[in-house]
Amino acid sequence: MELYKKIGIGTVQFGLNYGISNTLGQTNSEEVANILSYCKTNGITILDTAYGYGDSEKVLGQNVLKEFKIISKFLSPKDTISIAEQFKISTERLKTKKLYGYLAHRPMDVYENPSQWEEIKNMKSNGFVEKIGFSFNTPKEIDLVLEAAMIPDLVQVPFNFFDNRFEEKLIFLKENYNCEIHTRSVFLQGLFFTNPDKLPDFFNPIKALLKDFKETHANLTGSLLKYALSKPFIDCVIIGVNNIKQLKENMNSLEESVIPKRNIEQIIPNEILIPSHWPQS
Repeated sequence: MELYKKIGIGTVQFGLNYGISNTLGQTNSEEVANILSYCKTNGITILDTAYGYGDSEKVLGQNVLKEFKIISKFLSPKDTISIAEQFKISTERLKTKKLYGYLAHRPMDVYENPSQWEEIKNMKSNGFVEKIGFSFNTPKEIDLVLEAAMIPDLVQVPFNFFDNRFEEKLIFLKENYNCEIHTRSVFLQGLFFTNPDKLPDFFNPIKALLKDFKETHANLTGSLLKYALSKPFIDCVIIGVNNIKQLKENMNSLEESVIPKRNIEQIIPNEILIPSHWPQS
């Protein structure tokens, strides 16, 4: 299926216990190998990882990765070691000398420290990285880096049926800079699969919306995936899976689903769209 080619695999679960609906914990090495084998067979080529994803890069590096386009991210040097040292460790873990993409996990730190942008530009010029850019958290961050003439080759942003905050900015990046657009959080860290009645009061503003979406879309996974995959300005939709069974179910769901129409009139509070703002429990 052509849509498979717009799917990428997020690998945070390979190195950490991650996600509100994740009851399976960290993915073991055998399952990771099975997932990668399936990806090779089905034309899924993007792997998204990061220096800060626990053992993710190390686990990936236990496999042959030459058929994949690997994207990693660096943390702010003020919080950890230098960008150069992070890059060295990431590539050693992954057992590769080059990366397809290298993104700033903290765009505002790069904005406030332009030398960091120059450093990754030099990595690109020297052939260690094909594309550089940012993993954005807010649309305002895009405005600021563009004003600073930090033009990305590749960006990653959250995007899903509830969260369309970035759409206008992404279209602008695509049309004006031919930027490669990757999106994450298509399932909003699993929130779409939870029982609305069992969510804490924090989620009250979207409980009715969530319940309605679940009731009107029998194939929840496929509908959510197709919504993002159908957007022409999106080049890759990053999904996280815990095992090969889950990945196959996600892919099979595309064959039996329709693209949902978005007719949400209410404004969804940003704190609900941003998982880092959710209550810890």
